[in-house]
Amino acid sequence: MSARAWVATRKGLFELRRAGERWDIAAVSFLGEPVSAVLPADASAPDRPMVAALNLGHFGVKCHASDDRGRTWREVSTPAFPLQPAEARDDIEWKLLQIWSLAASSDAIWAGTLPGGLFRSADGGATWQLCESLWNDPRRHEWMGGGYDVPGIHSIVLDPRDRDPQHQRVLVGVSTGGAWASSDGGRSWTSAARGMRADYMPPEHAFDANAQDVHRIVACASHPEHLWCQHHNGIWRSTDAAASWQQVTGVPVSDFGFTVAVDPSDPARAWFAPAVADQRRVPVDAALCVLRTDDGGRSFAALRAGLPQSHCYDLVYRHGLDVGTDGRTLLMGSTTGGLWTSDDGGDRWQVVSTTLPPIHAVALERS
Repeated sequence: MSARAWVATRKGLFELRRAGERWDIAAVSFLGEPVSAVLPADASAPDRPMVAALNLGHFGVKCHASDDRGRTWREVSTPAFPLQPAEARDDIEWKLLQIWSLAASSDAIWAGTLPGGLFRSADGGATWQLCESLWNDPRRHEWMGGGYDVPGIHSIVLDPRDRDPQHQRVLVGVSTGGAWASSDGGRSWTSAARGMRADYMPPEHAFDANAQDVHRIVACASHPEHLWCQHHNGIWRSTDAAASWQQVTGVPVSDFGFTVAVDPSDPARAWFAPAVADQRRVPVDAALCVLRTDDGGRSFAALRAGLPQSHCYDLVYRHGLDVGTDGRTLLMGSTTGGLWTSDDGGDRWQVVSTTLPPIHAVALERS
């Protein structure tokens, strides 16, 4: 059972520790500085450092690594785009604006950025390499900004069974640019959004792969070919490693949202945090709830016990929900600074804090 967790916020990285059934804030790193992403410690990879990404505005993006589970930190290098050629056919500047996502394979750390670059580090963040095959793909020029002015990579899904970097399977989610898959460690890419639909586009472009505003993609750790996607226009599921996607219908409360988490042992069990709509990013009826399906999306339970049910305007963003390796421990944080935990799969929630800075991401330590 997870005993530590980290909460990346607009004003620092907060460490949580568990004492019995309670989670308490034990320490804070980078106080006052925006932390956009965090890669937690993993007991199965003791030589890999934790990584925190900071977005310091005028002072740029910074990366820090920790070899002692967040007690001390050292600055490491930051992903950087190459010099933009004068003849580059691009409407965006080749300049790092934010690290939006972090993930780890058996031999490397991966970072997804704004604008939509994918970077890989094989030395714990000492150096980074841009995945040029994706960046130079002409289809990238069809990507559009979603919540940000430029498109970005917010989801990086790595198949944990792949130990050979030359055959590493990688799936990324782009807002707005659909999903992209590689089976050779990022040397080549195929669009992986077949079946998704974008109702905000003209009808003749609704199924265009690059028009899909994917909000978040996650995979079941034990069955990584089983994927869940929270999309701008609903919830989708894939059981064939993103070769095709099927929409989940009959979702109660709302099928709009930004985040999704999946049980690491059960691909049919997943959690979502619904909101009204993009134009009204608040919980339905101002009452926060979490949706859970235990049967692959055929039915859902609306979980509310312990969550605020009146005058609540908390939004749970893409990386604001995480599930532990036990499949029961949940951590959820909101853009209004609310933080909750559950020990029973979401049936009941406990308040950790309602006064934190806006929360960008939460992460339970992997044990």
